[in-house]
Amino acid sequence: MASVASWRPKTEGCMMNRGKIVFGKIGFNLSGSSKLPETIPPPPPPIDQTTPTPTLHDETTEPATSGFGSFGKFSQDNNTASETSPGDLESMMGFSGFGKKAKEFNLDSLVEETRKSAVDRNRENIEKLKLQSLEEEKIKASLPAPNDSTKSAVTESKSQSEDEDEFIGPPLPPGLEPPKDAGPEAESEEEEDKEHWLPSSHELILEHGTKTVSALAVDSSGTRLVSGSLDYDVRYWDFQGMDQSKEAFRSFCPADGYPVNSVDYSCTGDKVLVVSGSQQAKVYDRDGIELFECVRGDMYLHDMARTKGHIAALTCGVWHPRDKEEFLTSCMDGTCRLWQTSRPGSQKNVIKARALNGLKTIPITCAYNRDGLLVACACDDGSIQMWDHRKSFVNVAINIKTAHTRGSDTSGLTFAYDNRGFATRGGDDTLKLWDIRNTKTSVHAKEGLFSRFPMTNCVFSPNDQMVMTGTSINKGEKAGKLIVVDRNTWNIVRELEVGPSHVVRIIWHPRLNQVMVGCGDGKIRILYEPKISRNGAVLVAGRHKKRSKQAEVVVSQQVITPHALPMFREERHKSTRKLEERDRKDPIKSRQPDLPVGKAGSGGRVSAGGSTLSSYIIRNMGLRNKVHEEGDPREALLKYAKEAAENPYWVTPAYERNQPQPIFQETDSGMKEEEEEEEEEEESPPSKKLKQQ
Repeated sequence: MASVASWRPKTEGCMMNRGKIVFGKIGFNLSGSSKLPETIPPPPPPIDQTTPTPTLHDETTEPATSGFGSFGKFSQDNNTASETSPGDLESMMGFSGFGKKAKEFNLDSLVEETRKSAVDRNRENIEKLKLQSLEEEKIKASLPAPNDSTKSAVTESKSQSEDEDEFIGPPLPPGLEPPKDAGPEAESEEEEDKEHWLPSSHELILEHGTKTVSALAVDSSGTRLVSGSLDYDVRYWDFQGMDQSKEAFRSFCPADGYPVNSVDYSCTGDKVLVVSGSQQAKVYDRDGIELFECVRGDMYLHDMARTKGHIAALTCGVWHPRDKEEFLTSCMDGTCRLWQTSRPGSQKNVIKARALNGLKTIPITCAYNRDGLLVACACDDGSIQMWDHRKSFVNVAINIKTAHTRGSDTSGLTFAYDNRGFATRGGDDTLKLWDIRNTKTSVHAKEGLFSRFPMTNCVFSPNDQMVMTGTSINKGEKAGKLIVVDRNTWNIVRELEVGPSHVVRIIWHPRLNQVMVGCGDGKIRILYEPKISRNGAVLVAGRHKKRSKQAEVVVSQQVITPHALPMFREERHKSTRKLEERDRKDPIKSRQPDLPVGKAGSGGRVSAGGSTLSSYIIRNMGLRNKVHEEGDPREALLKYAKEAAENPYWVTPAYERNQPQPIFQETDSGMKEEEEEEEEEEESPPSKKLKQQ
């Protein structure tokens, strides 16, 4: 034991004499002045007398309280005893004091405090509620126990009150009781029927012109309408800014002398395609400003695929339903062409329509399907041809050779919203429904629908359950009709007369739930119903006509120069009324007539009476010595010769002393002789002149 005691102080002294050991940024002080860890380890358990005394090997193998411990094998008990807490480890490594300690919250105490504060604040309300509950219990205890019949009556009344709406006041008469709801399913069905049924209770008329409205288009949002007519004009209508005057905010002529065959909005509504009877289609922006014009092809080339554009009159044009940069046009040169707005100088693709005999045929109308994967056209030989947009346009994907009568103009081709069917309006007075999965025969056909125009179209209803088309006025009829046909049964659901004119163009907008009809009398009739229609004509009908304010707009544009010199600065006028008042005071600009002159005269003018002496003399002398300029002036002077000779007054008395006898000019003969002598002298030679001298 002595050896052990003598050995331990040496080791401790050796450890105490060492300085601070540093490993990178971590340091540990091994001197005696190093602080002990904050957490004090628990005291060792009491030693029983029965436990053996530790040996030298046990003392050397137990872990050290400072430094890096001892090396070697340890028993499991020693390892567990040597484990330290995270706090001890942080203090041992030397970074326990860095940073701020996170604030600790006791959730239980916080919840208890909030509960107590809420109870203190609402103590009065809690007491009132307790009193009310006690009174209700007393009233229930005082009432007699109900029988079975009363219980059943109470339950029935509760069920009726739950089913029916609450009505305040006396009971209504039997005839005026509110209708009972049949259930949520019936309500949803009725709402769907009302939402997609034909809105025709109200009508709004827009005056386009005097000739047939041959083209109509509405943007996807339903705020603007574009119309084209056979009078060569295109008009823009804005439902948001229109009042009861119902005037278009822009009108222009895209191609003078050519009727407008088709107009269409892009899928985003920022561009408008205008197709007239000329060879070139035009694209305008939303406000009617021309963006570009498609190029015209070379008419001397036989192969239509070699030309950059159409060479004959256009028949139809539509935008791609999903791509705002692509549109399709059809022409009487036998081709349909795909265009890109980024390349108006040449088409993107050329599609040639072929008849049964392999020769070219004229496409009357063209269309995309709803997702833009099919390009379709209806030709004058009665065929309907479709191509796949994802492939080359050489082979036809779908070809219905005898869809309509040969030689008739198939004026309408539209696809259903489900992309499974499409409808065609033929020039042979028929309306047919087709299934795109089986195109050998039509699913349904309706005959006897007279059409006079090659642009009469057909549309599907927003719920895809009905097809609508229009008819022209036939012999013995007074008005054109809207024909609504059920898609499933192909029965006529409704016939509606629309004014005393033909029905040419139809649009059934799915968002507005309004029907726009272009008629043959130059009017656009919009059918709507306030309960189921939204915006559009409903907004216009609810506005009053604006009162025009006179002279409220500045006519000329003014350049504002705030730093100009005062002599060059122009006054800024807010309205023309002040300008007109100022010009009215200016006698030159207003062309004011001269005012009558007073006795004294004004403005540099002499009065009529002659108030001054000079004016009086001038006026009298002019009247007295007024010389008439009529006749010979010599005779006018000689008539005073006799008087001047007998009674000289002006000239003769002045020459009485100096020249009493007057000397007059010689006659003309003497003058002539002198002139002749002078001429002879000038013409004589110089030698003769010397001799004479």
